[in-house]
Amino acid sequence: MAEQGNFNAPAVPKFDGDYDNWSLVMENLLRSKEYWSVIDPGFDDLKKLETPNATQKAALEEAKLKDLKMKNYLFQSIDKTTLKTITQKETAKQLWDSMKVKYKGSARVKRAQLQRLRRTFEVLEMKAGEGVTGYFARVMETVNDMRNCGETMNDVKIVEKILRSLTENFNYVVCSIEESKDIDALTVDELQASLLVHERKVTEKKVEEQVLQVENEPRSARGRGKWTSQRGGSSVRGRGRGRSYVNRSAINCFRCGKLGHYQFECTSLEKGANYVEFNEEEELLLMAHTNMGGVDSDGVWFLDSGCSNHMTGEKSWFNELDESFRTTVRLGNGSKMDVQGKGKIKIEVEGITQVVTDVYYIPNLTSNLLSVG
Repeated sequence: MAEQGNFNAPAVPKFDGDYDNWSLVMENLLRSKEYWSVIDPGFDDLKKLETPNATQKAALEEAKLKDLKMKNYLFQSIDKTTLKTITQKETAKQLWDSMKVKYKGSARVKRAQLQRLRRTFEVLEMKAGEGVTGYFARVMETVNDMRNCGETMNDVKIVEKILRSLTENFNYVVCSIEESKDIDALTVDELQASLLVHERKVTEKKVEEQVLQVENEPRSARGRGKWTSQRGGSSVRGRGRGRSYVNRSAINCFRCGKLGHYQFECTSLEKGANYVEFNEEEELLLMAHTNMGGVDSDGVWFLDSGCSNHMTGEKSWFNELDESFRTTVRLGNGSKMDVQGKGKIKIEVEGITQVVTDVYYIPNLTSNLLSVG
Protein backbone atom coordinates (compact mmCIF):
# COMPACT_ATOMS: atom_id res chain seq x y z
CA MET A 1 0.00 0.00 0.00
CA ALA A 2 0.89 3.67 0.10
CA GLU A 3 2.77 3.46 3.44
CA GLN A 4 4.89 0.40 2.62
CA GLY A 5 8.58 1.19 2.76
CA ASN A 6 8.01 4.38 4.79
CA PHE A 7 9.48 3.77 8.25
CA ASN A 8 9.05 7.36 9.49
CA ALA A 9 6.14 7.82 11.88
CA PRO A 10 3.62 10.35 10.52
CA ALA A 11 3.31 13.66 12.33
CA VAL A 12 -0.14 13.24 13.85
CA PRO A 13 -1.61 16.49 15.25
CA LYS A 14 -2.63 16.23 18.90
CA PHE A 15 -6.06 17.52 19.87
CA ASP A 16 -5.60 20.39 22.38
CA GLY A 17 -9.16 21.70 22.58
CA ASP A 18 -8.98 23.90 19.47
CA TYR A 19 -11.26 21.87 17.24
CA ASP A 20 -11.13 24.16 14.19
CA ASN A 21 -7.36 23.99 13.96
CA TRP A 22 -7.22 20.28 14.79
CA SER A 23 -9.88 19.26 12.25
CA LEU A 24 -8.22 21.35 9.53
CA VAL A 25 -4.78 19.77 10.01
CA MET A 26 -6.20 16.27 10.60
CA GLU A 27 -8.40 16.33 7.50
CA ASN A 28 -5.42 17.38 5.38
CA LEU A 29 -3.34 14.52 6.77
CA LEU A 30 -6.08 11.92 6.14
CA ARG A 31 -6.69 13.18 2.62
CA SER A 32 -2.96 12.91 1.88
CA LYS A 33 -3.11 9.26 3.01
CA GLU A 34 -6.21 8.64 0.81
CA TYR A 35 -8.35 7.67 3.83
CA TRP A 36 -10.87 10.51 3.72
CA SER A 37 -13.33 8.49 1.60
CA VAL A 38 -14.40 6.49 4.68
CA ILE A 39 -15.74 9.78 6.11
CA ASP A 40 -17.05 11.36 2.93
CA PRO A 41 -18.98 9.74 1.29
CA GLY A 42 -18.53 6.73 3.63
CA PHE A 43 -19.14 3.00 2.89
CA ASP A 44 -22.43 2.26 4.68
CA ASP A 45 -24.10 1.41 1.37
CA LEU A 46 -21.58 -1.41 0.80
CA LYS A 47 -22.44 -2.93 4.16
CA LYS A 48 -26.12 -3.11 3.29
CA LEU A 49 -25.54 -5.30 0.25
CA GLU A 50 -26.99 -8.78 0.86
CA THR A 51 -25.24 -10.60 -1.96
CA PRO A 52 -22.30 -8.44 -3.07
CA ASN A 53 -20.39 -9.50 -6.14
CA ALA A 54 -16.63 -9.97 -6.22
CA THR A 55 -15.92 -6.35 -7.10
CA GLN A 56 -18.18 -5.05 -4.35
CA LYS A 57 -16.62 -7.42 -1.85
CA ALA A 58 -13.13 -6.16 -2.75
CA ALA A 59 -14.28 -2.53 -2.43
CA LEU A 60 -15.84 -3.29 0.96
CA GLU A 61 -12.68 -4.97 2.26
CA GLU A 62 -10.54 -2.06 1.05
CA ALA A 63 -12.90 0.41 2.74
CA LYS A 64 -12.74 -1.53 6.00
CA LEU A 65 -8.93 -1.53 5.87
CA LYS A 66 -8.86 2.24 5.26
CA ASP A 67 -11.30 2.70 8.13
CA LEU A 68 -8.99 0.79 10.49
CA LYS A 69 -5.99 2.85 9.42
CA MET A 70 -7.91 6.10 9.83
CA LYS A 71 -9.07 5.01 13.30
CA ASN A 72 -5.43 4.38 14.17
CA TYR A 73 -4.58 8.00 13.36
CA LEU A 74 -7.57 9.27 15.36
CA PHE A 75 -6.61 7.16 18.37
CA GLN A 76 -3.10 8.63 18.25
CA SER A 77 -4.45 12.15 17.97
CA ILE A 78 -7.16 12.10 20.68
CA ASP A 79 -6.09 11.80 24.31
CA LYS A 80 -7.39 9.05 26.60
CA THR A 81 -9.65 11.34 28.63
CA THR A 82 -11.45 12.61 25.53
CA LEU A 83 -11.79 9.11 24.07
CA LYS A 84 -13.58 7.93 27.22
CA THR A 85 -16.33 10.48 26.56
CA ILE A 86 -17.05 9.01 23.11
CA THR A 87 -19.50 6.10 23.32
CA GLN A 88 -19.39 4.86 19.73
CA LYS A 89 -15.96 3.95 18.40
CA GLU A 90 -16.76 1.16 15.94
CA THR A 91 -15.87 3.21 12.87
CA ALA A 92 -13.66 6.18 12.10
CA LYS A 93 -16.74 8.12 10.91
CA GLN A 94 -18.41 7.67 14.32
CA LEU A 95 -15.29 9.01 16.04
CA TRP A 96 -15.04 11.97 13.68
CA ASP A 97 -18.72 12.91 13.93
CA SER A 98 -18.65 12.65 17.73
CA MET A 99 -15.67 15.02 17.95
CA LYS A 100 -17.44 17.43 15.62
CA VAL A 101 -20.61 17.48 17.70
CA LYS A 102 -18.74 17.85 21.02
CA TYR A 103 -16.23 20.54 20.12
CA LYS A 104 -17.31 22.39 16.99
CA GLY A 105 -20.20 23.92 18.90
CA SER A 106 -23.65 25.06 17.92
CA ALA A 107 -24.37 27.94 15.58
CA ARG A 108 -25.34 30.14 18.54
CA VAL A 109 -21.99 29.54 20.27
CA LYS A 110 -20.10 30.29 17.07
CA ARG A 111 -22.01 33.54 16.58
CA ALA A 112 -21.19 34.64 20.12
CA GLN A 113 -17.52 33.81 19.61
CA LEU A 114 -17.47 35.67 16.31
CA GLN A 115 -18.98 38.76 17.93
CA ARG A 116 -16.18 38.74 20.51
CA LEU A 117 -13.53 38.35 17.83
CA ARG A 118 -15.00 41.20 15.78
CA ARG A 119 -14.75 43.53 18.77
CA THR A 120 -11.17 42.39 19.43
CA PHE A 121 -10.28 43.09 15.80
CA GLU A 122 -11.80 46.59 15.85
CA VAL A 123 -9.95 47.70 18.99
CA LEU A 124 -6.58 46.30 17.95
CA GLU A 125 -3.87 48.98 17.92
CA MET A 126 -0.11 48.92 17.65
CA LYS A 127 1.52 49.43 21.04
CA ALA A 128 4.27 51.95 21.68
CA GLY A 129 7.62 50.26 21.09
CA GLU A 130 6.03 47.23 19.41
CA GLY A 131 7.68 45.94 16.26
CA VAL A 132 5.97 45.47 12.90
CA THR A 133 6.35 41.70 12.97
CA GLY A 134 4.84 41.41 16.46
CA TYR A 135 1.84 43.58 15.59
CA PHE A 136 1.12 41.70 12.37
CA ALA A 137 1.23 38.43 14.32
CA ARG A 138 -1.41 39.71 16.76
CA VAL A 139 -3.66 40.94 13.94
CA MET A 140 -3.41 37.77 11.88
CA GLU A 141 -4.07 35.55 14.90
CA THR A 142 -7.41 37.31 15.43
CA VAL A 143 -8.15 37.27 11.68
CA ASN A 144 -7.58 33.51 11.43
CA ASP A 145 -9.85 32.86 14.44
CA MET A 146 -12.56 34.92 12.74
CA ARG A 147 -12.14 32.98 9.53
CA ASN A 148 -12.48 29.71 11.43
CA CYS A 149 -15.83 30.98 12.73
CA GLY A 150 -17.04 31.63 9.20
CA GLU A 151 -16.16 35.33 8.84
CA THR A 152 -15.02 36.50 5.41
CA MET A 153 -11.79 38.46 5.90
CA ASN A 154 -10.16 39.66 2.68
CA ASP A 155 -6.80 41.40 2.45
CA VAL A 156 -8.31 44.83 1.80
CA LYS A 157 -10.11 44.85 5.14
CA ILE A 158 -6.98 43.73 7.00
CA VAL A 159 -4.71 46.24 5.22
CA GLU A 160 -7.06 49.15 5.97
CA LYS A 161 -7.27 48.09 9.61
CA ILE A 162 -3.49 47.95 10.01
CA LEU A 163 -2.90 51.30 8.27
CA ARG A 164 -5.28 53.14 10.61
CA SER A 165 -3.99 51.50 13.79
CA LEU A 166 -0.21 52.06 13.49
CA THR A 167 1.68 54.36 15.86
CA GLU A 168 2.60 57.95 14.95
CA ASN A 169 6.09 56.82 13.92
CA PHE A 170 4.53 55.36 10.76
CA ASN A 171 2.40 58.39 9.76
CA TYR A 172 4.76 59.35 6.96
CA VAL A 173 4.96 55.88 5.41
CA VAL A 174 1.17 55.40 5.75
CA CYS A 175 0.55 58.59 3.76
CA SER A 176 3.09 57.47 1.18
CA ILE A 177 1.44 54.05 0.78
CA GLU A 178 -2.06 55.52 0.50
CA GLU A 179 -0.97 57.98 -2.17
CA SER A 180 1.32 55.78 -4.25
CA LYS A 181 -0.33 52.34 -4.08
CA ASP A 182 -3.74 50.88 -4.86
CA ILE A 183 -5.00 49.72 -1.47
CA ASP A 184 -7.50 47.36 -3.09
CA ALA A 185 -4.64 45.48 -4.76
CA LEU A 186 -2.21 45.61 -1.82
CA THR A 187 -1.76 42.30 0.00
CA VAL A 188 -1.01 41.89 3.69
CA ASP A 189 2.44 40.49 2.92
CA GLU A 190 3.31 43.46 0.68
CA LEU A 191 2.20 45.90 3.37
CA GLN A 192 4.29 44.14 5.99
CA ALA A 193 7.36 44.24 3.72
CA SER A 194 6.97 48.03 3.19
CA LEU A 195 6.57 48.71 6.90
CA LEU A 196 9.58 46.56 7.78
CA VAL A 197 11.76 48.62 5.43
CA HIS A 198 10.58 51.83 7.12
CA GLU A 199 11.14 50.32 10.58
CA ARG A 200 14.74 49.41 9.72
CA LYS A 201 15.42 52.96 8.48
CA VAL A 202 14.05 54.45 11.70
CA THR A 203 16.17 52.09 13.79
CA GLU A 204 19.32 52.94 11.83
CA LYS A 205 18.61 56.66 12.21
CA LYS A 206 18.29 56.32 15.98
CA VAL A 207 21.63 54.49 16.13
CA GLU A 208 23.29 57.28 14.12
CA GLU A 209 21.84 59.94 16.45
CA GLN A 210 23.17 58.08 19.49
CA VAL A 211 26.63 57.88 17.91
CA LEU A 212 26.57 61.61 17.16
CA GLN A 213 25.52 62.42 20.72
CA VAL A 214 28.40 60.36 22.09
CA GLU A 215 30.83 62.11 19.74
CA ASN A 216 29.56 65.50 20.95
CA GLU A 217 30.24 64.72 24.60
CA PRO A 218 32.83 67.16 26.08
CA ARG A 219 36.43 66.01 26.15
CA SER A 220 38.67 66.85 29.04
CA ALA A 221 41.05 69.70 28.19
CA ARG A 222 44.24 70.58 29.98
CA GLY A 223 44.04 73.88 31.84
CA ARG A 224 43.44 75.62 35.11
CA GLY A 225 40.16 76.64 36.72
CA LYS A 226 39.42 78.80 39.73
CA TRP A 227 37.77 77.75 42.95
CA THR A 228 36.27 80.28 45.32
CA SER A 229 35.77 79.69 49.00
CA GLN A 230 32.79 81.29 50.73
CA ARG A 231 34.75 83.30 53.22
CA GLY A 232 33.40 86.74 53.93
CA GLY A 233 32.03 86.96 50.37
CA SER A 234 35.53 87.24 48.87
CA SER A 235 36.89 85.00 46.17
CA VAL A 236 39.81 82.79 47.11
CA ARG A 237 42.11 81.11 44.61
CA GLY A 238 42.11 77.37 44.02
CA ARG A 239 43.38 74.87 41.50
CA GLY A 240 41.27 72.67 39.28
CA ARG A 241 40.70 71.59 35.71
CA GLY A 242 39.14 73.36 32.77
CA ARG A 243 36.85 71.76 30.12
CA SER A 244 36.27 72.33 26.46
CA TYR A 245 32.67 72.18 25.25
CA VAL A 246 31.31 70.94 21.95
CA ASN A 247 27.68 71.44 20.92
CA ARG A 248 26.27 72.08 24.40
CA SER A 249 22.72 72.02 23.02
CA ALA A 250 22.97 68.22 22.89
CA ILE A 251 24.03 67.91 26.54
CA ASN A 252 21.40 66.47 28.91
CA CYS A 253 21.65 67.29 32.65
CA PHE A 254 21.31 64.15 34.77
CA ARG A 255 19.85 66.18 37.67
CA CYS A 256 17.05 68.30 36.17
CA GLY A 257 16.77 66.61 32.75
CA LYS A 258 17.13 69.89 30.82
CA LEU A 259 19.42 70.44 27.85
CA GLY A 260 22.36 72.82 27.64
CA HIS A 261 24.38 72.10 30.78
CA TYR A 262 25.98 69.34 32.85
CA GLN A 263 24.94 68.03 36.23
CA PHE A 264 27.79 69.82 38.04
CA GLU A 265 26.64 73.12 36.47
CA CYS A 266 22.99 72.69 37.48
CA THR A 267 21.77 75.38 39.90
CA SER A 268 18.36 73.79 40.58
CA LEU A 269 19.49 72.34 43.89
CA GLU A 270 22.22 73.01 46.43
CA LYS A 271 24.42 70.01 46.09
CA GLY A 272 25.36 68.13 49.24
CA ALA A 273 28.62 66.20 49.19
CA ASN A 274 31.02 64.46 51.47
CA TYR A 275 33.56 63.70 48.79
CA VAL A 276 34.81 65.38 45.64
CA GLU A 277 33.41 64.17 42.29
CA PHE A 278 35.64 64.34 39.23
CA ASN A 279 35.94 62.56 35.95
CA GLU A 280 38.16 59.53 36.27
CA GLU A 281 40.22 60.67 33.30
CA GLU A 282 40.93 64.11 34.77
CA GLU A 283 44.41 64.98 35.88
CA LEU A 284 44.36 65.80 39.63
CA LEU A 285 46.77 67.91 41.69
CA LEU A 286 47.81 65.48 44.43
CA MET A 287 49.34 67.17 47.47
CA ALA A 288 49.59 65.89 51.03
CA HIS A 289 50.94 67.41 54.24
CA THR A 290 53.80 69.65 53.03
CA ASN A 291 53.95 73.42 53.26
CA MET A 292 53.44 75.03 49.85
CA GLY A 293 56.81 76.69 49.93
CA GLY A 294 55.87 80.32 50.23
CA VAL A 295 52.52 80.11 48.39
CA ASP A 296 49.67 81.65 50.37
CA SER A 297 47.56 78.59 51.18
CA ASP A 298 44.85 80.63 52.86
CA GLY A 299 41.59 79.53 51.16
CA VAL A 300 43.31 77.15 48.72
CA TRP A 301 42.00 73.59 48.71
CA PHE A 302 44.13 70.78 47.34
CA LEU A 303 42.72 67.55 45.94
CA ASP A 304 44.35 64.58 47.63
CA SER A 305 43.71 60.98 46.62
CA GLY A 306 45.88 59.75 49.46
CA CYS A 307 44.05 61.16 52.48
CA SER A 308 41.01 59.37 53.82
CA ASN A 309 39.12 62.47 55.00
CA HIS A 310 38.70 66.15 54.19
CA MET A 311 40.69 68.31 56.61
CA THR A 312 41.58 71.96 57.30
CA GLY A 313 43.24 74.08 59.97
CA GLU A 314 40.82 77.04 59.62
CA LYS A 315 38.24 76.86 62.42
CA SER A 316 36.37 79.97 61.21
CA TRP A 317 35.33 78.26 57.97
CA PHE A 318 33.06 75.70 59.66
CA ASN A 319 29.32 76.25 59.49
CA GLU A 320 28.89 73.38 61.94
CA LEU A 321 31.64 71.94 64.14
CA ASP A 322 31.46 69.10 66.65
CA GLU A 323 34.45 69.85 68.90
CA SER A 324 33.78 66.75 71.01
CA PHE A 325 35.05 64.60 68.15
CA ARG A 326 38.62 63.45 68.71
CA THR A 327 40.97 61.23 66.74
CA THR A 328 44.40 61.28 65.11
CA VAL A 329 45.54 61.14 61.48
CA ARG A 330 48.82 59.92 60.03
CA LEU A 331 50.42 62.09 57.36
CA GLY A 332 52.45 61.01 54.37
CA ASN A 333 55.75 61.52 56.21
CA GLY A 334 54.67 59.18 59.00
CA SER A 335 53.91 61.88 61.59
CA LYS A 336 50.61 62.10 63.47
CA MET A 337 48.35 65.08 64.11
CA ASP A 338 45.43 65.51 66.50
CA VAL A 339 41.92 66.05 65.16
CA GLN A 340 39.96 68.42 67.42
CA GLY A 341 36.57 68.38 65.73
CA LYS A 342 34.50 67.41 62.69
CA GLY A 343 31.87 69.44 60.82
CA LYS A 344 30.56 71.02 57.62
CA ILE A 345 32.05 73.70 55.34
CA LYS A 346 30.50 75.47 52.37
CA ILE A 347 32.70 75.90 49.30
CA GLU A 348 31.69 77.76 46.17
CA VAL A 349 32.95 76.15 42.96
CA GLU A 350 32.34 78.13 39.75
CA GLY A 351 29.20 79.67 41.21
CA ILE A 352 27.87 76.41 42.67
CA THR A 353 27.72 75.97 46.45
CA GLN A 354 29.18 72.67 47.61
CA VAL A 355 28.40 71.51 51.16
CA VAL A 356 31.33 69.35 52.23
CA THR A 357 30.59 67.18 55.27
CA ASP A 358 32.78 65.25 57.71
CA VAL A 359 35.67 67.75 57.45
CA TYR A 360 38.32 67.23 60.15
CA TYR A 361 39.51 70.30 62.08
CA ILE A 362 43.29 70.01 62.65
CA PRO A 363 44.67 73.28 64.10
CA ASN A 364 48.30 72.67 63.08
CA LEU A 365 47.51 71.67 59.46
CA THR A 366 49.10 74.11 56.97
CA SER A 367 47.16 72.91 53.87
CA ASN A 368 43.43 72.44 53.20
CA LEU A 369 42.86 68.97 51.78
CA LEU A 370 39.83 67.51 49.98
CA SER A 371 39.79 63.72 49.90
CA VAL A 372 39.07 62.53 46.36
CA GLY A 373 36.40 59.80 46.34
